[in-house]
Amino acid sequence: MTAQDLKNAILQLAVQGKLVPQDPNDEPASELLKQIKALKERFIKEGKIKREKTLAPIADDEIPFDIPENWEWVKIGYLFTIVRGITFPSEAKKKTPSSDLVPCATTGSVQNHYNSEADVFVSPEYVKRDDQWLLPRDIIMSTANSRELVGKTCIWNESERKTFGGFLTVLRPANCVYPVFAYYALMSIKASGAFLKNATQTTNIANINTQVLSNTIFPLPPLAEQRRIVAKIEELMPLVEKYGKAEERLTTLNDEFPDKLRKSILQQAIQGKLTERDPADEPASELLKRIREEKDRLIKEGKIKKEKPLPPITEEEMPFEIPDGWTWASIGETCANIQYGTSEKSSPKGRIAVLRMGNLQNGRIDYSNLVYSSNEYDIERCHLDYNDLLFNRTNSKELVGKTAIYKAEIPAIYAGYLIRVTPVVLNADFLNYVMQSQYFKDCCLAVKTDAIGQSNINAEKLKRFVFPLPPLAEQQRIVDRVNELLAVCDELK
Repeated sequence: MTAQDLKNAILQLAVQGKLVPQDPNDEPASELLKQIKALKERFIKEGKIKREKTLAPIADDEIPFDIPENWEWVKIGYLFTIVRGITFPSEAKKKTPSSDLVPCATTGSVQNHYNSEADVFVSPEYVKRDDQWLLPRDIIMSTANSRELVGKTCIWNESERKTFGGFLTVLRPANCVYPVFAYYALMSIKASGAFLKNATQTTNIANINTQVLSNTIFPLPPLAEQRRIVAKIEELMPLVEKYGKAEERLTTLNDEFPDKLRKSILQQAIQGKLTERDPADEPASELLKRIREEKDRLIKEGKIKKEKPLPPITEEEMPFEIPDGWTWASIGETCANIQYGTSEKSSPKGRIAVLRMGNLQNGRIDYSNLVYSSNEYDIERCHLDYNDLLFNRTNSKELVGKTAIYKAEIPAIYAGYLIRVTPVVLNADFLNYVMQSQYFKDCCLAVKTDAIGQSNINAEKLKRFVFPLPPLAEQQRIVDRVNELLAVCDELK
């Protein structure tokens, strides 16, 4: 149960007479209605109010639940004076207060409490009648709003001279109605959907007109019980608020948990904590020799270019312990074709798709929103092969360094803000997971440069990225285990 559900349940118990016990000594609500009737007749005779149209009797099928014997079902129009707000031209509204302008409540002013920051300011000439000024204990209702917000209420308890706009309606309770009880009861009626049931609807706005509001039924307890109900609600609401804060924390934890778990899985993976060692595995030191031999062969065949040797990896570059049989290596040592993509402008049509930084999503290529190129030089120079990795070298601080693995789903080249990395011998999926780890992201943040809101990591810095290299067979075991665990993470979202 959410905090809002709990609050609604408390309010529902309140308006059903189940929140506090009844007291047989209370003056019944029927007597309150007699007092209202007598008071209205007196005011009519004195010319203070006009005789209103008689409201239709409440039919049995209108009554949604049983109430205690000393309560009464009454139509809102009988218990409250209903005043619709002022409609004025938009150019008459000012955002800045002035001594010659009147503060005016808007739908944004009606929150769980009155929010004066949402007020606007209008000339007093728009306030045509005395009843269009807010009075203390007035209940303000948003009667033209989205379906979620229409019927929202708050109480105005100040004496400041203020009016209210055309999307609002004020309900002035009779003396036999405790305003705070009325506020809670109206909240319960809103939660039940009773206001929306007969509201009119335009494209974006639901409207509760005065007739609908007047004919909505209201459970009226004895006045003494109204006060007891309010006291009980206000005793419970701080507990509901604490529950709500705990719920928010739990929701945040639940929302964050899959991503935190993903980070933990990848970190455990690159530290060798997800898999067992196999003594039959070829050590990573031997794998590194084979990678160097393969790169030498590709250089001799003219398939890749010879690069300057990188400096040895220092102990300071090894931030955590790795298992026996593993070694530290760099991207420059273990990969080839580390180069930028095309800077040629792409178009909606062309011979071949051009992957851009927006196509790199969660380690995979997203093939939506593609652009294309027909530039023959770039098609030759920037073509992608199966298991090539793409690195986002320029982006915001949060996104620079994101990667994705290309599985040759469609022929493609890549744009200039990306760097291609071709793993040599080692498992490309393993390296892709390494480059999605928090360790790699932290390394990117440490070496990036910033200019005009963009971060940048060039190819030379990428080559120097140092990572833990397991035996080749264990790389595959790690990939299989990570795939299995990340699938669980996805199910948790």
